Amino acid sequence: MAVELLRRLIEDEIKAQRRTNLVQARSFADMLAGAVDRYNRQAVSAVQVITELIELAKAMQAAHRRGDDLGLNADELAFYDALAANESAVQVMGDAQLAFLARELLQTVRRNATIDWSVQESARARMRIAVKRLLRQYGYPPDLQEGATKIVIEQAELLAGA
Repeated sequence: MAVELLRRLIEDEIKAQRRTNLVQARSFADMLAGAVDRYNRQAVSAVQVITELIELAKAMQAAHRRGDDLGLNADELAFYDALAANESAVQVMGDAQLAFLARELLQTVRRNATIDWSVQESARARMRIAVKRLLRQYGYPPDLQEGATKIVIEQAELLAGA
């Protein structure tokens, strides 16, 4: 009963986060699914899964505070997480430069977003070009740019829909 209650509370928080930060929501949803799956397969006891779920909830709270530590608002943090989804990019660029790039991306996305940009392919192409140009300009690792562009565009669509 306690496992189910905690699972539902965490799922609700993940749903709320999915509206603003796609990368974090996916990460936490995967962690939740893994913990619940291990419990359902009886690989861990109820006490162990409750402990895991409590730790997951604490990690979610820490993720919210992380934006303050980096000096980023919620929208900027969402783009930071999209850029930092690949750990090697964080190692190459560092947190400060990724935070600066996230701010620049948010401004670029807001500048280039038209009313129908997420539907009209030519507008989407302009947005992709603007994002790629910015990533290249600030030294985002070239081999990771395609994946980062895809995630940034998904996050931009989420931001536009909010």
